[in-house]
Amino acid sequence: MSWAGPEDLLFSTSLASYLDKKLLVLLRDGRKLLGVLRSFDQFANAVLEGACERVIVGEMYCDIPLGLYVIRGENVVLLGELDLDKNELPPHMIRVPEADIKRAQKAEREATALKGSMRKRMEFLDFD
Repeated sequence: MSWAGPEDLLFSTSLASYLDKKLLVLLRDGRKLLGVLRSFDQFANAVLEGACERVIVGEMYCDIPLGLYVIRGENVVLLGELDLDKNELPPHMIRVPEADIKRAQKAEREATALKGSMRKRMEFLDFD
């Protein structure tokens, strides 16, 4: 049986290849964070420098600055490197101020809640 040498050990840790690179991190609660990976540990806890939360509602988006950000590893769903040579978003997306995106987010939550409550009220109707 062959064992990995010390040079293979570094690359067997997949997060090591992302150090000092700009990443997009999708969290379990649905938030999307962007930042430069500066450190991580054996539990996949990560430190992002220059982090911002990207909020997208419809065709609007806003990057809310967070600064230095520590992410608990169990909350990470997806992590990927951003290609700095390409646009991060499609051209039809519109950047808006933080206040506008917060209002749009609230309206979207209210619409989702209303849709859910209407569905509960209509459960007695069996469409099947």
